[in-house]
Amino acid sequence: MDKEAVAAVLLEIGTLLELKGENPFKTRAYQNGARVLEGLSEPLETIVAEGRLEGMAGIGEALREKITTLVTTGRLPYYEELKASIPPGLVEMLGLQGVGPKKVKKLHDELGVDSIESLEAACQAGKVAALDGFGEKSQSKILEAIAFRRQFASRHRLVDALNEAEPILEALRGHPDVTRCSTAGSLRRWKEVIGDIDFVVSSRNPAAVIAFFVAQPRIASVLAQGETKASVLLESGIQADLRVVSDREYPFALAYFTGSKEHNIAMRQRAIAEGLRLNEYGLFRSHEETRDPALREECPDEEAIYRRLGMGYVEPELREDHGEMAAAAADSMPRLVQWTDLKGSLHNHSNWSDGRNSLEEIAEHMQELGLSYWAITDHSRASFQANGLDPKRLREQIRAVGQVNRQVADEGMDFRLLTGTEVDVLKESLDFPDDLLAELDVVVASLHVPGSSEAENTRRLVMAASNPQVHMLGHPSGRLLLERDAYKVNLDAVIDACAAHGTWIELNASPYRFDLDWRLWQRATAKGVKCVINCDAHRLEHAGFLRLGAGIARKGWLTKRDVVNTLPLETLRRELARKRGK
Repeated sequence: MDKEAVAAVLLEIGTLLELKGENPFKTRAYQNGARVLEGLSEPLETIVAEGRLEGMAGIGEALREKITTLVTTGRLPYYEELKASIPPGLVEMLGLQGVGPKKVKKLHDELGVDSIESLEAACQAGKVAALDGFGEKSQSKILEAIAFRRQFASRHRLVDALNEAEPILEALRGHPDVTRCSTAGSLRRWKEVIGDIDFVVSSRNPAAVIAFFVAQPRIASVLAQGETKASVLLESGIQADLRVVSDREYPFALAYFTGSKEHNIAMRQRAIAEGLRLNEYGLFRSHEETRDPALREECPDEEAIYRRLGMGYVEPELREDHGEMAAAAADSMPRLVQWTDLKGSLHNHSNWSDGRNSLEEIAEHMQELGLSYWAITDHSRASFQANGLDPKRLREQIRAVGQVNRQVADEGMDFRLLTGTEVDVLKESLDFPDDLLAELDVVVASLHVPGSSEAENTRRLVMAASNPQVHMLGHPSGRLLLERDAYKVNLDAVIDACAAHGTWIELNASPYRFDLDWRLWQRATAKGVKCVINCDAHRLEHAGFLRLGAGIARKGWLTKRDVVNTLPLETLRRELARKRGK
């Protein structure tokens, strides 16, 4: 086990102990131990092998033994026994927004609640409201959390679907009986939340491809298996569907199963207007539904289908009936941004606040990826739960970033860290004064504790957007996909304020956020608002979020010109200064 996996086990042990009502010092020891491991700058396996855990701050003898067991054997009997001793429904309840271990323990001890279903019944009977420390408001919020979870029970985040789909797609590509293959559906359209994973394959031997598909690793069960299609349930809980067609049918099947439904309807109407009939089997010279190959137009790929209908090609991400049909008919489709256009990210965290890596590790990793810059924007002091920086620590970090940049320059590397902050937007001001913000390269202003009304939240974001020291607003709606709805805010008014003051808006590329929503970017760019695709990275591997963010940006019709962090470093510096009137 590596340090991340071991840290995850320690965190879960801490949570399980809290559910059992153990001494809080004991539970905290596991949480602190996990943080120590996450902050290590070398492999945990090496440290264990060399016996260097002993004496490490935050790692006592009991923890050291457990960590060593996990690293050397990959399992821990203590953890397995602890997990088995707790009803699984209690752990499941922790997935509800606002329901922590202490609340779960109280509900279990006093009401016998041991599952989400029994919790719902207790709420509906008014029993939860009667408990000390709960009340009517808490009971209502728990019911809302249960309803929210149920609403999205069969929905999955884009990144989870990609992680499941890409190995299967790669395996299909390598199969000798597969001619062409692709994902389809909402995954290919790069929706932020998807239902099932769809694959379309062309082959002369469908039976062999179907048999290969249902035998893939990490399949929990085969739901259906026919001559040309199959459905499986993956161990992650995501359903995956495969359709196998002939190679002549492939472009039409791919277009049809990519969707969206609204786009497909518009395409069929376009075909009818041209005297043709379009379906999943082909584009036919007929007014009737048909599969007659003699009447099928020859279209070797999707682009040919659009050309035959007198249109420019519509990229899969744009097939949402958001104006793409008119643009394609006028041959005025935009040239969408590519993730390889991005030079860096301007909203990221280090171990100075709640990130996992040091400035040195971040600089080394990002330049190895070929990026040009990476802004360190740790939390401000109001975000105390994230170890936010006060003015003194922020100025110390500015000096530390300068030292890292001097080392990078001495090594002849064409890369720079940028100084910055993710400053909290408070009720009447920003969390740092303007003179301190002026010392930084990059300022991201974010609302982390929203007000109780739409008007209040909107006023605060407009205030931040109006500040000349603020370069961009971070995750403006505050949503967490499949976990928390956006807070109440008039985003049209916020966009207008950003347009008026030249303030950029972030497209937060964390797969939990994708905020600002892709549906609003056409409106924002029409008013001249620029986008910054940011990772909001808390660990090195989060740099991969640039690819995700670019996909969502493409879905929002964004071009390279619309995205600030496609600029080279010196041009970016000029734009950062221009925002401040320099």
